[in-house]
Amino acid sequence: MILKTENLTLRPWQEDDAECLYHFAKNPHIGPIAGWPPHESVEDSLNIIKTVFSKKETYAIVKDDVPIGCVALLFHPDTNHWWGEDSAELGYWVAEEHWGNNYATEASQALIKRAFDDLEVGEIYASYRIDNAKSKRVLEKLNFKYLDELNNINYLGEEIIEIAVKLEREEFDG
Repeated sequence: MILKTENLTLRPWQEDDAECLYHFAKNPHIGPIAGWPPHESVEDSLNIIKTVFSKKETYAIVKDDVPIGCVALLFHPDTNHWWGEDSAELGYWVAEEHWGNNYATEASQALIKRAFDDLEVGEIYASYRIDNAKSKRVLEKLNFKYLDELNNINYLGEEIIEIAVKLEREEFDG
């Protein structure tokens, strides 16, 4: 499946994207705020492509033929939390060099539309670290509503606070 937006192409990750993924995902400003450690090598990135990014409804966000981020719908049991039977969890990140261009919102909107129109998803959930103002803003633009505050443990074993939000089909403006 390939999805097109005004500025982006969403397509499955390919193994030859590993070097590009590593270039962006080694940045310590990207992974930790999203809940994963910075990539340590091209091999590390290739492993992520073969495992995590090979799941259904996981897409490279491509701008000018370069993968600059990732957007995904996660379904149980691959979600961070159990949300319900007809639900999915939205996750995304965009390379720091491309922040401020609305790409996370644009890519997420395309995938949310697919979820509601084609995949029979009833509700989409997301969560962000309480200190991640950029992610909060993306979800606000997409019309997600506050659901709950969650205490969680990050990949370093540290306690963090996340905000859970929810979008129902009727509230989606896409």
